[in-house]
Amino acid sequence: MISNNGGGSGAAAPADGGDYYEAYRRESDKNRLYEQELAFLRVELEKFKTEAARAYLLSKERHKDSALMSAQAVKNIIDLNKKLKELDGAKKNLRDAYKDTINRLAIASEYKDNETGNHILRMSRYSVYLAGLYGQTPEQVEEMEFTSPMHDVGKIGIKDNILFKNGKLTDAEFNEMKKHTTIGAAILNNPKSPIIEGARQIALFHHEKWNGRGYPHGITGEDIPINARIVAVCDTFDALTSKRPYKMPYPIDVSCEIISKGRGVDFDPDLVDLFLKNIEGFIKIKESIDEEGEDEETVKENFAWSERDKEAGKT
Repeated sequence: MISNNGGGSGAAAPADGGDYYEAYRRESDKNRLYEQELAFLRVELEKFKTEAARAYLLSKERHKDSALMSAQAVKNIIDLNKKLKELDGAKKNLRDAYKDTINRLAIASEYKDNETGNHILRMSRYSVYLAGLYGQTPEQVEEMEFTSPMHDVGKIGIKDNILFKNGKLTDAEFNEMKKHTTIGAAILNNPKSPIIEGARQIALFHHEKWNGRGYPHGITGEDIPINARIVAVCDTFDALTSKRPYKMPYPIDVSCEIISKGRGVDFDPDLVDLFLKNIEGFIKIKESIDEEGEDEETVKENFAWSERDKEAGKT
């Protein structure tokens, strides 16, 4: 019995020990898997650290290169701006020389006329002002400043006894005087510059009339180049309000009335409207240039119609 009890007691132990062992084995397997996974993750982490370090160094080098490139770009921009300023200065000097040459050519055409200097200056200012009122671009207005002084350059080929005649011109003399338009165009012919071409057109067409009764070609309306139409109004105003060999200066109101009567006949009607609406601006230009000229009251007191205007029916 003792042996049976002892045998029963000894038989239970192996069964319990086997369960514990199996549980231990399973846990050991899990731990090995965890260790393997952890080792793999450590390797991946090291790879990531290596790649991150490499990426950082590469980024740093690129940033350095980028900084160098940015610095070079800034230097290039500064150098470019400097060159542009130098070119602008050279361009301005060239334009100033160009303008001076044009003015001297214009003055040479009327050298014997004591009023020429102020006439050219007034004409240029009037024409620029009216071109701006008409809505021309800044570039077109600047071109007008260069070209308008040469409107009468052809007078260099007209005889003095006709240019400075006090009285009315004979038909033959007037026909001779009209040639100053074609002479001016010939002087400025075959230009290499668009500015000189503009001046050529003004010299040729500034005596054409809106109704086609002008000279030298008798063209009408908008067939007359716009700059020639502008100069026609301004040249007439200056001629009327200035002392000429054949007349004393006319008062402003009389001059404006004559130009108004020429609206749609002699002159572009839109330009006449702009001119009359802004007459105060033209008067200011005149007064700024003719500082020593006669005041308007004196002009009115001395006013008398010229023989030429009486014959033309302007009275």
